[in-house]
Amino acid sequence: MSTNSHAKSGSLLSFLRSPLPEKLNRLQAAFFRLKGILYYRHVFGSFGSGSILYKPVMLSNPQFIHIGRNVVIRQGARLEAILLDPENPPELRIGDNVNIEQDVQIVLAGKIHIKDNVSITARCSLLGGNHPFFDVDSNIKIGARLTGAKTRIEIGEGSFIGVNVTIMTNVKLGRHVVVGSGSVVRSNVPDYSVVDGNPAVVRMRYDSTARAWLNVPLDGASRP
Repeated sequence: MSTNSHAKSGSLLSFLRSPLPEKLNRLQAAFFRLKGILYYRHVFGSFGSGSILYKPVMLSNPQFIHIGRNVVIRQGARLEAILLDPENPPELRIGDNVNIEQDVQIVLAGKIHIKDNVSITARCSLLGGNHPFFDVDSNIKIGARLTGAKTRIEIGEGSFIGVNVTIMTNVKLGRHVVVGSGSVVRSNVPDYSVVDGNPAVVRMRYDSTARAWLNVPLDGASRP
C-alpha cells in the first residue's frame, strides 16, 4: 500500500474514532473548504489553497479582497470593502497561515494588509475609514458619510491581536506585536512589542542584545 493510501486510511480511522462534536466540526470545515474551491475562488480577488471562510455576516466587494493560503476566518465576520475612489480602490490583503476568529469586523475604504502568521481573536475591529462630522449643516447623517480612500492599516508578520481590540485608521503594527484584550490602537507600534490600554501603550519590548522581554515602566511608558 502506498504512503498516500496509508495516510488516507489513517485519516478516515481517526475521523471514525473521534467524538460526535469533533466529527461535526470536521465535516463543517470540509464543507466550507469545498465552498472555497467552488465559489470563493471565483468571487474574491484571490483565495488561496487550504483556506476556509465560514459563514460571514457581510461580504461586500470581494473582488478587492485577497486571501492567502491556509487562512481560517470564523463565522460572523464582516468583510466590507468600500469603493469611494476608482483611482484608489480598496484592498484587503490577508497573508498565509492567518486565523481570524468569530465576529471580527474589517471595514476599509483604503488598504489593509495583514501579513503572514497573524492571529486576530474574537470580536476585533479594523477600521479603515472615517466618518467626517464637521459639517453640521449637512442633511447626510454622520454614519453615512465616509472618507479614507488613501488610508492604510498594516499588521506585521506573526502578530497576535487579543479579544475585543480596535485598530484605528492609519496604524501600522510591526512584526511579532501582541495587543492586549480590549485595547484601542490609535498609533504605530514597533516590532517585538506588547501593548495594551486605551489608547494602547507599550508595556514590554524585546531586547535582542539581552535576548529577553523587558518591562516598560508604567510611569514612563512610551506611546507606540
